[in-house]
Amino acid sequence: MQPRHQEILELLRAKGSCGVDFLARRLGVSEMTIRRDLQTLGEETRVVRTHGGATLAERVAFEFSFLQRTQVNQAAKQAIAAAAAREIVKARTLMLDSGTTTLALAESLKSHTGLTVITTSLPIASTLQFSPGIELLLLGGLLRRDAPDLGGPLTEANLENLRADVAFIGADAIDAKGGVYNNALPVGRMLRKMADSAARVFVLADSSKLGKTGLMRFGQLNRWAALITDNRADKTQLRSLKAAGATVIVAPLDPEKKP
Repeated sequence: MQPRHQEILELLRAKGSCGVDFLARRLGVSEMTIRRDLQTLGEETRVVRTHGGATLAERVAFEFSFLQRTQVNQAAKQAIAAAAAREIVKARTLMLDSGTTTLALAESLKSHTGLTVITTSLPIASTLQFSPGIELLLLGGLLRRDAPDLGGPLTEANLENLRADVAFIGADAIDAKGGVYNNALPVGRMLRKMADSAARVFVLADSSKLGKTGLMRFGQLNRWAALITDNRADKTQLRSLKAAGATVIVAPLDPEKKP
């Protein structure tokens, strides 16, 4: 790779996106030269051309992937978030994990007052940052490359020294006996510690997660306050979870459809 191409990539990593005019001034070459450089880097799938400049291809892919996740089963996530918000009641300290359903819950908390929210999620921190009635504690740790959240030994150590009234956590899968799973070992360990640090724990999972297993089982529903899911959940699966000792709260997704 040409040294100038490497410099362009380093500037894009530092600034997120750059205009052709900025890159030309910074590197001391003509705008035509920069356009040719960006064309070459685009053909190598290293950058994505934008109007008047470029951004890193990996950044665009990352943001698009996260946006897709937030839009999957979006109506169910919003219904679950609304049901979860009703469970806060007298709670003053909440823990929210980095899932897209807990992000939907965070959106509904913006106007609340007298709350302290502890989270590992950068999108949740951004959502609540300017809410005057909320004290926001972003747990320190390593920034994951595949998701906009923090984790690792420092995050886990911080959790061991904190206590919350309620934790709202997500799941990648929940089996018929109420086992709760995550597909990433570090995330599973962090979620287990988050649950251990809360007086009450609610699992927020849409119906597509039920009746499945994942890589790591980090908890059991019958030890926690409740599972909150949507009313598209299979009735047989719900009966199985209740038989295993789990409390299940079904959020009404469609007004006409009763759980």
